Amino acid sequence: MLGDMIRHRRKEKGLTLSELSRKTGVSKSYLSYLERNMKKNPSIEIVKRIFLTLDLPLTPLFYQETAAEDTLKKKEFSLKCNTFTV
Repeated sequence: MLGDMIRHRRKEKGLTLSELSRKTGVSKSYLSYLERNMKKNPSIEIVKRIFLTLDLPLTPLFYQETAAEDTLKKKEFSLKCNTFTV
Protein backbone atom coordinates (compact mmCIF):
# COMPACT_ATOMS: atom_id res chain seq x y z
CA MET A 1 0.00 0.00 0.00
CA LEU A 2 0.97 3.62 -0.41
CA GLY A 3 1.64 4.22 3.28
CA ASP A 4 3.88 1.17 3.59
CA MET A 5 5.91 2.34 0.60
CA ILE A 6 6.33 5.82 2.07
CA ARG A 7 7.30 4.56 5.53
CA HIS A 8 9.78 2.04 4.14
CA ARG A 9 11.50 4.59 1.93
CA ARG A 10 11.53 7.29 4.65
CA LYS A 11 13.25 4.91 7.04
CA GLU A 12 15.63 3.76 4.31
CA LYS A 13 16.68 7.38 3.85
CA GLY A 14 17.03 7.82 7.62
CA LEU A 15 14.38 10.53 7.88
CA THR A 16 12.01 11.12 10.77
CA LEU A 17 8.41 12.15 10.19
CA SER A 18 9.35 15.65 11.34
CA GLU A 19 12.17 15.88 8.81
CA LEU A 20 9.96 14.61 5.98
CA SER A 21 7.28 17.07 7.03
CA ARG A 22 9.73 19.96 6.92
CA LYS A 23 11.07 18.93 3.50
CA THR A 24 7.65 18.37 1.89
CA GLY A 25 5.52 21.00 3.61
CA VAL A 26 3.07 18.23 4.56
CA SER A 27 2.07 18.12 8.22
CA LYS A 28 3.60 15.44 10.42
CA SER A 29 0.14 14.22 11.46
CA TYR A 30 -0.98 13.89 7.82
CA LEU A 31 2.19 11.94 6.98
CA SER A 32 1.52 9.69 9.96
CA TYR A 33 -2.02 9.01 8.72
CA LEU A 34 -0.67 8.20 5.27
CA GLU A 35 1.97 5.83 6.61
CA ARG A 36 -0.62 3.99 8.67
CA ASN A 37 -2.88 3.76 5.59
CA MET A 38 -5.58 5.79 7.32
CA LYS A 39 -5.77 8.32 4.47
CA LYS A 40 -7.05 6.55 1.38
CA ASN A 41 -7.15 9.30 -1.24
CA PRO A 42 -4.37 11.87 -0.82
CA SER A 43 -4.15 14.49 -3.53
CA ILE A 44 -1.70 13.89 -6.35
CA GLU A 45 0.12 17.08 -5.33
CA ILE A 46 0.78 15.73 -1.82
CA VAL A 47 1.91 12.35 -3.16
CA LYS A 48 4.11 14.07 -5.73
CA ARG A 49 5.87 16.19 -3.07
CA ILE A 50 6.46 13.16 -0.86
CA PHE A 51 7.67 10.92 -3.68
CA LEU A 52 10.00 13.55 -5.13
CA THR A 53 11.50 14.16 -1.68
CA LEU A 54 11.99 10.42 -1.14
CA ASP A 55 13.34 9.87 -4.68
CA LEU A 56 10.50 7.50 -5.54
CA PRO A 57 9.14 7.26 -9.10
CA LEU A 58 5.50 8.23 -9.58
CA THR A 59 4.93 5.80 -12.46
CA PRO A 60 4.37 2.62 -10.39
CA LEU A 61 1.54 4.31 -8.51
CA PHE A 62 -0.40 4.89 -11.66
CA TYR A 63 0.45 1.50 -13.07
CA GLN A 64 -0.81 -0.31 -9.96
CA GLU A 65 -4.07 1.62 -10.02
CA THR A 66 -4.55 0.93 -13.71
CA ALA A 67 -3.81 -2.77 -13.23
CA ALA A 68 -6.38 -2.94 -10.44
CA GLU A 69 -8.94 -1.17 -12.62
CA ASP A 70 -8.19 -3.53 -15.50
CA THR A 71 -8.71 -6.54 -13.24
CA LEU A 72 -12.02 -5.10 -12.05
CA LYS A 73 -13.15 -4.45 -15.62
CA LYS A 74 -12.24 -8.02 -16.62
CA LYS A 75 -14.26 -9.39 -13.70
CA GLU A 76 -17.24 -7.20 -14.60
CA PHE A 77 -17.01 -8.31 -18.23
CA SER A 78 -16.78 -11.94 -17.15
CA LEU A 79 -19.84 -11.55 -14.93
CA LYS A 80 -21.79 -9.95 -17.77
CA CYS A 81 -20.84 -12.74 -20.13
CA ASN A 82 -21.81 -15.40 -17.62
CA THR A 83 -25.17 -13.72 -17.07
CA PHE A 84 -26.09 -14.09 -20.73
CA THR A 85 -24.79 -17.62 -21.18
CA VAL A 86 -27.61 -20.01 -22.20
